[in-house]
Amino acid sequence: MKYLHTMVRVSDIDESLKFYVDNLGLTELHRSHNEQGRFTLIFLAAAGNEDAQIELTYNWDPEEYSGGRNFGHLAYEVDNIYEICKRLENGGVTINRPPRDGRMAFVRSPDGISVELLQKGKAMPPEEPWQSMPNSGVW
Repeated sequence: MKYLHTMVRVSDIDESLKFYVDNLGLTELHRSHNEQGRFTLIFLAAAGNEDAQIELTYNWDPEEYSGGRNFGHLAYEVDNIYEICKRLENGGVTINRPPRDGRMAFVRSPDGISVELLQKGKAMPPEEPWQSMPNSGVW
């Protein structure tokens, strides 16, 4: 058995790609449009880890998606948790659970999907402004 992908529904392709590609740093691998089913699929992955993919599903007929917590979360190991949190913050993403411990942070996609970021290897030494930053919202 081989893991293929996790599918999440998105309500705005541009906003979702801004989050997942521009801010989080994933790469678009493949995109397909299904005229009959009225949906677009976009497959993303972290560079060098193309076997662990996210499938963004955009239904052309508007739907309201709520929650995201019932899904759980996506998780990515990162080389430098402070650098990626800064990049996300600079991209307008709220850091819901800052990396106060130098090890773990949580953010949310435009559709409320919770994304966990975990520092590769040992936790980094605590650093400001992260160490003093409070939680924001839910993750």
